[in-house]
Amino acid sequence: METVQFIHSYWAYLVLFILIIATFNAVFKFFGNKEFDAKDFRISLFTLITMHIQLLIGIILFFMKDYFSTIEQVGGMGEVMKNSDLRNLIVEHPTTMIIAVALVTIGYSKHKKKLVSKPKFKMLAIFYTLALILVLAKIPWNLWFS
Repeated sequence: METVQFIHSYWAYLVLFILIIATFNAVFKFFGNKEFDAKDFRISLFTLITMHIQLLIGIILFFMKDYFSTIEQVGGMGEVMKNSDLRNLIVEHPTTMIIAVALVTIGYSKHKKKLVSKPKFKMLAIFYTLALILVLAKIPWNLWFS
């Protein structure tokens, strides 16, 4: 289990880094009226792939840690929701990250349907920015810098 935790923790740095790059790339090229090229496609695809890998690792980790036993031990979901640390760990972080991955997936899918550069960058900029905001809001920063 420590190996999965290690991978999940350190893969997160790559995910955040590439999500920031992809978001700024899309925003700057949208406002700069640049042409969408193969490099932009690769950046957005790599973001999608890294986020999905992180999601899979997170799901594996969630079930390996057996949070269902934790919920049972503390007295049910009502007690989990009263405890901010448990609520963040069991409910808020996983839910928010799933939504962020969904936003990246939607943005990537929508950008492929556009035929010209500006709408492609617009889709990527909107959805990747929303995903980045969610990721930044729910990263357990206390664990990153301890």
